[in-house]
Amino acid sequence: MCGRYASSRRPEDLAGIFEIEKWEPEETLEPDYNVAPTKEVYAVLDRAVKDADDPRPVRQLRRLKWGLVPSWAKTPEGGARMINARAETVHEKPSYRRAFAARRCIVPADGYYEWVTGTQERDLEVEGKKKRPRKQPYFVLPADGSVFAMAGLYEFWRDRTLPDEHPQAWWVTCSVITTEAEQTPLAVSPAEGPHTLAEIHPRMPLMLTPDRWDAWLDPARTDVEDLRSLLAPPPPGLLRAYPVSTSVSNVRNNGPELLKELEAPEAGTLF
Repeated sequence: MCGRYASSRRPEDLAGIFEIEKWEPEETLEPDYNVAPTKEVYAVLDRAVKDADDPRPVRQLRRLKWGLVPSWAKTPEGGARMINARAETVHEKPSYRRAFAARRCIVPADGYYEWVTGTQERDLEVEGKKKRPRKQPYFVLPADGSVFAMAGLYEFWRDRTLPDEHPQAWWVTCSVITTEAEQTPLAVSPAEGPHTLAEIHPRMPLMLTPDRWDAWLDPARTDVEDLRSLLAPPPPGLLRAYPVSTSVSNVRNNGPELLKELEAPEAGTLF
């Protein structure tokens, strides 16, 4: 799954990476090393600019709220639970299928966090000596330091309790698509710990390689079977993972120190 990630790149850098044509400086977000559900996040999307003379899609960098709210939802309360959409069923689930066909985006990240329960911690849990095992967080990122382009969907939701001119009358929300975690060896494995992503967690965000960006963002592509071909996992061996401080487990903690690689896991022997 993807429940937390890091996003520290400046909009100027993202504009160059994704060939952004439009972004508003007043929508700039501060670097966030502990992005959690319901936060505002950057998303790259191709969409015509409202009230523009040219109807062509324009590549934009937008601020969206993480946690998709379907257009037909009566309230936005379920958004916090809809942070991930499964690649295997995204084309058929009522909450996602319309967005999958017409409103796809890329959620740029440095990488994402995932938690592993250590062997010693699991043993204590089994013995009934510890009800809540301490989990070791890992940071997963491209081995070459490039951007982690997570496949996403976005949706518009109208708050009918507010007048049209109210700045919060429209919500724009997003979800990250996940797929089965790779079972092949990581590009770089930690000295202690997992050697594949599947050993960390059975799911992972669907990373789009640059050769798929244009096709994924193209709103003119609406054929479901054609789009499903874009959901294939990336080539193996592009990612690495390393243990980071358990400080990241508290959403109130934020800063580049959360990305510091540890020499060994904090939460006990893992494997």
